[in-house]
Amino acid sequence: MNETTDPRDLLAERMIGDVTTAAEVLTVHLGLELGLYHALAAGPVTAEQGLPGIAPRYAREWLEQQAAAGYLDYRDGAFSLSPAHAEVLLDTESPYHVAPAAKLFAGMAGVLPALLRVFRTGEGIPYEAYGRDVRHGIASINRPMFLNEYIQTWLPAVPGLRLRLRAEPGARVLDLGSGLGVSSITLALAYPRVRVHGVDLDKVSVEEAGRAAAAAGVADRVTFAHGDARAAVGAFDLITIFEALHDMADPGEVLRAARSQLVPGGSILIADERVADEYAAPAGPIERFHYACSVLHCLPATMAESPAEASGTALRAPTVARWAAAAELGYQELPIDSPFWRFYHLTRP
Repeated sequence: MNETTDPRDLLAERMIGDVTTAAEVLTVHLGLELGLYHALAAGPVTAEQGLPGIAPRYAREWLEQQAAAGYLDYRDGAFSLSPAHAEVLLDTESPYHVAPAAKLFAGMAGVLPALLRVFRTGEGIPYEAYGRDVRHGIASINRPMFLNEYIQTWLPAVPGLRLRLRAEPGARVLDLGSGLGVSSITLALAYPRVRVHGVDLDKVSVEEAGRAAAAAGVADRVTFAHGDARAAVGAFDLITIFEALHDMADPGEVLRAARSQLVPGGSILIADERVADEYAAPAGPIERFHYACSVLHCLPATMAESPAEASGTALRAPTVARWAAAAELGYQELPIDSPFWRFYHLTRP
C-alpha cells in the first residue's frame, strides 16, 4: 500500500481491495457448494491429488487461490484446512459459523440485472426471485444464534417469560417471518409444553420449515402457514419477529395486528439490525454490511410489496419506538449483547 493522502489514490486502492475481497467471497461460495472444504477437512491434499468430483485443473487453481487468500494453509506442497478455519466454514452450530454469508452474497449478486431495472422504475424484486442461496444463506447465518443464544440469553432478558413458557397450560407462540423454521423449532425443543405457529410470506420457506419440524419430531406442536403477518390468526402469550420487521411492507400494521393477538401479560419480542440511532457517514463495518444488504436485497424485496413504509435493512431504534407507540404498545430496548441485532420488548398496556 502506497503512503499517500491523494483521495484518488486512496479510493482507487480501496476499490481494488474491495473487488478482490468480493471475488474471494465467491470462491468461498464455490468451496461450500461443491463440498471442497469438507474434502479438505479429511486431511491435506496436493494439487496432484486434486479434489473429489472436480476437474484437476480447476481443483489446482482453486486450491492455490484459497491458500493465496489465506483460507487454506500451504506447506511442503500440500494444502490443508486448519481446525479453526474449519469451524468457521463448516460447523453449522458454532457461533463463529459465518460462512453462509458467502451464499447470501452470491444470491444477491444473482439478481443484479433485475436490480438495474428496478432502480430506474421504482419497482421491487420479489423475495422468491432471490432463490435458494438467499433463503438458505439468511437461515444458515442466523441458525447458530438461535441454537446458542435464543434460549440461553434472549428469553431470560424478558422478566417472567421463561416461567410462562414452562407453565400449564402450554404457552402459545406466534413466530412472524419464521423463514425456514429454526427459531420456532428451537423454542419448541427447549419448552416441551409450548405450541408455536410460524407465518411467512415465502411459500417455499414455509414448506421447508414444515419438513424441518417433522424431522425434529415437533410437528405436533410446531406448525407453519403461508400468509401475511398483518392477518390475525389467534391469541398468543408470545409473539416473535426475528430480523423480519424491517422487511415487512407495513410494519406498523403488523404491530397493531400483533397487539390484538396478545393475551393479558403477553409479550412481543423483536430482534432487528444493530445500527446507530441516527444516520452518520462514514459508518462502521456492521452498519456498512446492513446497508449493502439493503441496497441489494432487503429494500428491493420490500418494494415488491407496495410498502406503506420501506424501512430498508438499517432499522433504527427510534423507528421501532415510533411504530410501537402508534400501535399503542409499551416499548423497551433489552440489554442483550449481540454484534448484529438489537432487541425490543413490546407489551400491551
